[in-house]
Amino acid sequence: MIKKIMVAVAMIIGVAAPAFAEGQNHRVAFHVDQNDPQLMNMTLNNVQNVSKYYESVGDTVEIEVVAYGPGLHMLRADTSPVSDRIATISLELDNVTFAACGNTHRNMEAKSGNAVTLLDEAEMVPSGVVQLVMLQEQGWAYIRP
Repeated sequence: MIKKIMVAVAMIIGVAAPAFAEGQNHRVAFHVDQNDPQLMNMTLNNVQNVSKYYESVGDTVEIEVVAYGPGLHMLRADTSPVSDRIATISLELDNVTFAACGNTHRNMEAKSGNAVTLLDEAEMVPSGVVQLVMLQEQGWAYIRP
């Protein structure tokens, strides 16, 4: 009801109200660059809450979690403290993707001298920072928990 009233007020005063349009699609990028389980869990809580909220108001949302630097541990098969949550979220929410920084991955492999395996849910991107820039240039909202 409030949403409809706000749209009506916006129309009366002659301003666009894209944030109140029914059925709107939102795109949100979450940034993780710390090897901190509390931060990773907070990010995943935010991902679930954002998805649930937009579904409850009849909107859709695309969400991408971008991990780089020490935050890549979130998506490493051997060190992720949240791998079970990521697997569950990926099964429950088809609107969430996880992007792993290729630069960080390459550096971690070089430093350890071993292959670094990522979670099945992770997709490698050339650069986490560049990925965030590209998403923002395409109109994605940027969230750094």
